[in-house]
Amino acid sequence: MNELYNEAIARFEEWFSVAREQAVNEPTAMTLATVNADGQPAARTVLLKHFDERGFVFYTNTHSRKGQHLDHNPKAALCFFWQPLMRQVLVEGVAGRVPDEEADAYWATRPRLSQTGAWASNQSALLDSRETMDRRLKEAGEEYAEGAIPRPPHWTGYRIEPTMIEFWQSRAGRLHERERYWMEDGAWLKSLIYP
Repeated sequence: MNELYNEAIARFEEWFSVAREQAVNEPTAMTLATVNADGQPAARTVLLKHFDERGFVFYTNTHSRKGQHLDHNPKAALCFFWQPLMRQVLVEGVAGRVPDEEADAYWATRPRLSQTGAWASNQSALLDSRETMDRRLKEAGEEYAEGAIPRPPHWTGYRIEPTMIEFWQSRAGRLHERERYWMEDGAWLKSLIYP
């Protein structure tokens, strides 16, 4: 990997560690932005489950709105905002599904209720009543009452491989400090950015 890219990942790891140590509420929370087939952007909060030099990973139902968007257009953006620290990290890149063995390993760590919920929920589809969801959850719990619960074929992780990472630190007078790392013509570059 490029030295500047490695520097950006190491810097993210440092900032992320500070956010966790400072007891920031949900330091793994990140806003995920995708676009649909018509180019309409959509944003929602998801949780970072893993990151390394290969990218940033979250898990979801592939039939969900975000899954459908990413299957149509894999370009995506992430925004981490750690308000108590007045720090923000922006990530842009391309999403791809994680390998099955990686998804299986993470699935095995999820609580049983989250696992049965993944089987019961038609994520992002219209729901006629909460009672319907409760019934589906009960049925899934009965079906998988014993033993390990298998990972649904429509549930996996997406890894966003960065093409841009920007670090933002709040400063007085809105004169924020911004530093951007980005890929251009196959090479990683770095620059300060005007506030």
